[in-house]
Parts: sequence; structure tokens; C-alpha cells
Amino acid sequence: MSESIDQIIEITDLAKTKIEEIVKKDPQEGKALRFGVIGGGCSGLSYKMEFSEKKESDNTIALGFIDVVIDPKSSIYLKGTTIDFQDGLQGKGFIFVNPNASNTCGCGESFSM
Repeated sequence: MSESIDQIIEITDLAKTKIEEIVKKDPQEGKALRFGVIGGGCSGLSYKMEFSEKKESDNTIALGFIDVVIDPKSSIYLKGTTIDFQDGLQGKGFIFVNPNASNTCGCGESFSM
């Protein structure tokens, strides 16, 4: 049985607002927003964020305007992570604040545990 995604990650209000803006501009009929972890990047693991089909094994939360999903394997790496959005001089985009990451690269897009 999959656990609720809100037991795995926290999505800040600003990140939810930005996700809703994206979905309103480009509706993703029948798709969910997937957060995940893949091998690669400077530090060994990279975050991914994409629209994809929902799978029965996914951990899911409904934001109202779209479902957010994480596959069981990525859930292990993302447990306790906060997903936020930054819009400032240091850059613009979604950021993953992962307390499990023992090492991150300078760009903040990859990590190791």
C-alpha cells in the first residue's frame, strides 16, 4: 500500500501556486506531476520533475488542480524533502531542500546520500 505523498514531501504554498500557473497555461489532461530521483549529475543523483501517467504503485496527493506523484524508489531518497520555488537574483525555479542529501553540487540539481 502506498503512503500519502504529504508524508514524504512538503510542497510550499509558493511552489503550489507556480505549479497551478503552469497547469493553467498548459493543461495536462489525464497526467500527474511526477517528482523523482534519477542517477546522474555531478554528485550521483539528480532530481526530476515531469508530467506523466500515474501508476498504481505511485505515492499520490491531489492538489485539486493536478495530482502529484512519486514512485516508491524515489520516495526513499525524497523523504522529508521540501519543494519550494525561488524567484530572485540567485535564479528562478523549483528547488529541492533535502535533509537526506550528504553532498550537493554547486548548481543544486544533483546530490548524494
